[in-house]
Order: sequence, then structure tokens, then C-alpha cells
Amino acid sequence: MIQAGAKRSHSALSWCFLERPADFMENLQSAVDTLVHGSNTLFILLGAVMVLAMHAGFAFLEVGTVRHKNQVNALSKILSDFAISTLAYFFVGYWISYGVSFLQPASVLSHEHGYSLVKFFFLLTFAAAIPAIISGGIAERARFAPQLCATALIVAFVYPFFEGIVWNGNFGAQRWLAEHFGAGFHDFAGSVVVHAMGGWLALTAVLLLGARNGRYRDGKLVAFAPSNIPFLALGSWILIVGWFGFNVMSAQTLQGVSGLVAVNSLMAMVGGTVAALLVGRNDPGFLHNGPLAGLVAVCAGSDLMHPVGALATGAIAGALFVWCFIAAQNTWKIDDVLGVWPLHGLCGVWGGVACGIFGQTALGGLGGVSLISQLIGSLAGVLVALVGGFVVYGTIKLLVGLRLSQEQEYYGADLSIHKIGATSQD
Repeated sequence: MIQAGAKRSHSALSWCFLERPADFMENLQSAVDTLVHGSNTLFILLGAVMVLAMHAGFAFLEVGTVRHKNQVNALSKILSDFAISTLAYFFVGYWISYGVSFLQPASVLSHEHGYSLVKFFFLLTFAAAIPAIISGGIAERARFAPQLCATALIVAFVYPFFEGIVWNGNFGAQRWLAEHFGAGFHDFAGSVVVHAMGGWLALTAVLLLGARNGRYRDGKLVAFAPSNIPFLALGSWILIVGWFGFNVMSAQTLQGVSGLVAVNSLMAMVGGTVAALLVGRNDPGFLHNGPLAGLVAVCAGSDLMHPVGALATGAIAGALFVWCFIAAQNTWKIDDVLGVWPLHGLCGVWGGVACGIFGQTALGGLGGVSLISQLIGSLAGVLVALVGGFVVYGTIKLLVGLRLSQEQEYYGADLSIHKIGATSQD
């Protein structure tokens, strides 16, 4: 009986294939397309979740670095900023960058297994990294509500303007660079689009806020020690792990995944770690920010560089972070609490330039990149961030103010804003 049933099924399948081959091939192609779309949707969703987890890293890195009386505020800012960023990017920012509006029926939005929606989620986590970066620079003296207003404006307008130029070809800038210099501006995972933008935007806010009370006395730096090195280290490790979603999954499709991106990210992270360890003389703050400096710098060219080039890129970034953090705090009197301007701003620009250097075939890279285009694109990112930052933060400062009062700053942002300390003893 079983054999007879199997024969009939086999005969039916053979008949379908022989008598209706067009239908059979159409059904097969439909099944393959469904599998591909479903796989890509799952892939980019996993990337979005990994980058979302990085925001916990931003939070704990800040919690461990700020003084004890500002820890609750650090945690509250990162989560609140993410919520505001989501609203700003969903309703305005994503439309400015890619011309896509979500004010459509759900039946339209869920086409192709909702890949476009999950792509938005993935790119949102990049956009929300901008205020998370800024948060570390302005810690301990910034007012809460004005910063949330700045987050909304930056994620809705400033960041999407440059993101659309680089990643969607808006305004023809990429085409112009390709015609004149042989290649457009290449930023695979956001050394400039995300990190440099965030770092230079933070610089504008830091300059407009001014230094924390008591940070400088008689022109000399007063040390404000980190409150919790284990939390700082935890934040660094969360960011390191999540960064492989940030970089590798920037391919945005399963077919585009590259082992080269993964290994280059690894080598740059190690290079930044070793350089910061040596140049920073075993300081744990520098040590745990060194790998982040390397990962910031390799984002742009991680899909083009040879692993040795990525190692060099990360090592230079790690040393650059330490040197510039010390110079910013001691010489230039820039009170950037977590050093986000040297870490993201300067190392991000270095990453854009490094892509044009180590991406060349002469240095083992895959080629297809122009150093001049990389210089122009990196400087353009800095310009957009500076102009946008001074407009946004300057306007808010003029209208409502950016900074806590001297008394509020003395008691700390936790008690002044949130009415509760990090522990019961506060």
C-alpha cells in the first residue's frame, strides 16, 4: 500500500513537471524568492538588534565615567534619546534621507516580508547613536529637556541630510565626485556619516556649555576620577561585541556578507587596544576606549582594506584618541567628559581618510576608492556637523538655555533632574 502510494505521488509530480514545466518553475522561483526575502529580513533584523544592544554599551560607558551623582542621568538620557530619535527618524528623518514615508497602509509596508521596515529599524539604530555619542560629551551639566529637543532636531534634519547625500546619492554629490575623481565617497559602515558627525556635533554642544564647575582652577586641570571602572569596562565590551553587527551587517543582505569586514573589524579593534595600552601607559580609561577608537576608524573601509591595513588604521586611531584626549582636556581646555570628540569626531575623520589610503590596491586593498573623494567627503561631514550643531544648540541656548544651574550641578543631575540617586545612600 505504501509503495503504491509513493508511486502515485511520484507519478503526479512527474506529470506536473512534464506537462506544466512553466508552472513548476514559476512555483520554484517563488519559493526561492520567499526564502531570500525572508533570510534577508531576518539577517538585517539581527543586525538591528545587535546595534540596539550597543546603546546599553553607550549607557554603561557613560555611567562608569561620570561622577557618582550623575549616574542615573546618564542611564536616563540614553534611553530617552533613543525614544525621541525613533519618533524623529520615523516621521521625518528617514523620509529626508531616502524619500520613504511610513504613512501608508500596513499591507503596503509589509510587502516582501517587511524588509523595508526592518531596514528602517537597522538604520534607526545608527541615527540614534548620534545623540548617544553627544550624551557622553555634555554629561554632568546639561539640562535634560533641552537635550531631548536637540536630539529631535538633529535626528530629524541634520543627520539625515548628510546620510542621504552619502548613502542615497541625494543632490548628486556622489555622482560629481565619481565623475571628477574616479570614485564617490566611500563609507561602508559610518566612520564619517555616524561617528564623525556625532563627535563634531558633540563638540559644538561642549563648547556652548562650557567646562564643568571646578574642572579648571588657576588654569590647571582638576581630575574628576571615573566613578566605576567595572561599569566603564562593561560598556566598552558591550560596544565591542555589538560593533560586529554595526559593521558586518551593514551589507544589509545575507548575500553581501563579507568575512573581510569581520576580520578587518577585529584587527582594527586589536590595533586600537594595543596602541591605547602603550600610549596611555596602562590607564584603564584609555585601554577600554582604545578598541572603540579602532572600530570607529575601520567602519568606512572595512569592506575594502587588507587586514594589515585595518590593523594599522586601528593602531593609529588608538594613539590618536589618547593624544587628542589629553590635549583637549589639558591644553585646549575642552571639557569633553568621555572624550567623544577625539574618539568619534577625530577618529571618524581619520577612518574616512584611511579608507582612501589602505583601500588602494597598492596597499593590498580592493581598490575602487579615491583619496581625494575621501578627504572631501570627510571634511563635508565635519562642516555639516559644525553648522548643524551650532544652529541647533545655539538656538536652544538662546531660547531656553542648555546648562544646569550652579546649585543643580553641585548636587548632581540625578537629584536635580530625576529626584533620586543611583543608590539608597545618595
